[in-house]
Amino acid sequence: MPLAEVSPRLPGSPRPAPRARRRLRTRIILSFFLLGLGLTLLLAFATNWVRGRVEEDMISDVMNRNIDAYSKRYYSSGGRDIGLPVQQMYGRVVGSDKFESLKEDQPDWYRLGDGIHPIVGRNEDGTPFAYKLAVRKTPDTWFFLAYDMQESVRRSEKFERALYIVVPVFTLFSLLLGWWSASRVMAPVSELARRLRRSGTNSEPQPLARYFAEDEVGELAKALDDYSGRLTEVVQRDREFNADVSHELRTPLAVIRGAVELLLSKPDLDERTRTRLQRIQRSEQQCTDLISALLLLSRNERAVGECDVAKVAQQLLDSHRAQLGGKALELRLEGEPKLVVDAPESAVSVALGNLIGNAVKYTQHGEVVVRLHDAAVDVIDSGPGLSAEDAAKLFQRGYRGTHAGHSQGGGIGLSIVRRLCALYGWDVQVRPGAERGVIATLTLERGTPTTLG
Repeated sequence: MPLAEVSPRLPGSPRPAPRARRRLRTRIILSFFLLGLGLTLLLAFATNWVRGRVEEDMISDVMNRNIDAYSKRYYSSGGRDIGLPVQQMYGRVVGSDKFESLKEDQPDWYRLGDGIHPIVGRNEDGTPFAYKLAVRKTPDTWFFLAYDMQESVRRSEKFERALYIVVPVFTLFSLLLGWWSASRVMAPVSELARRLRRSGTNSEPQPLARYFAEDEVGELAKALDDYSGRLTEVVQRDREFNADVSHELRTPLAVIRGAVELLLSKPDLDERTRTRLQRIQRSEQQCTDLISALLLLSRNERAVGECDVAKVAQQLLDSHRAQLGGKALELRLEGEPKLVVDAPESAVSVALGNLIGNAVKYTQHGEVVVRLHDAAVDVIDSGPGLSAEDAAKLFQRGYRGTHAGHSQGGGIGLSIVRRLCALYGWDVQVRPGAERGVIATLTLERGTPTTLG
């Protein structure tokens, strides 16, 4: 039997922890939250930018118009600075004779050209100042108009503080809206899932589409009804086929059994004929057990019984001894013959028989030992071992190992063992032997049965 370094996971054994997945409801809520946050931030930024641009343009337009009016009034008044009755504005006119004194008094103003310029800084007492300065320079007169921006800065700060409150509020509103929308959207889907789970507990599928509106969920319910109907039909045909085949095969097998028993009862049989008849009798029993096990699997039902595992193991070893041919192989039974399980002999015979059959098939010389424990059976061989690829696919239906060669078999024996273990809550594992070969362990202790898919 091949060498396996890892044990295959069977139905009923613990599954590896799945990666965390967000529920659809959570994803919808998170999408609303992120959308609300993004749109609110974008709107706040755009609003603040537009407000700043509009205020900037308004101030610039007012200052341009006022400095033009300031210069006209200056010239119309005969060169007298009569001021401007405008709040937040300060005007200054510098004649040509005072250009150099302005250079010492206000060097920043002296260097500026025509236009509107932002001026920021700090006073001598450390308080900040900010204003915009409109400049108009003619060859003989320079006009300056300063607009105090402190009030505008305070309004901007108040507006930004308001945005700091608006953004979280609207984001929270988006979160609540997402939660409400997700509840409304997922309600029919959750109801469909509940009805689908409830219908799975019945032998006959229950129609789902009639409980839902003519929308996407209703279409999904119709598709599930159609799929359920087709699947039920396939399962029903499969069960009827298995039952028919089982019934039809039992009749010729009963005839073979009766004929063999009748022939074996004759006292004048030679030893060779008796051996062949006993081989036919064992094969008939194996076929009967296999049919019974397959019928249980097709119906997904656990038959009860009281099976002496030691007796079944001894019968299987005797059957394989008669088929060794010239192979130098020793088959023996070890352990305390006290293992009795609540299962029919047919199920135990098929499960254990496939393990013993694999050990005998792949071991060309040496020994195959069946060792009984309190709640398990070990099948130990001295075969050639198994590659890592074979170990990973050992229990897959239809898979034949690299050591199978031209041997007979369809690669379904261990798949049947796996399904029987799932049905009865048993367990099967393979691990490396002490020197070579493998140890296949069939644990027959009562576990939690798994529904077969």
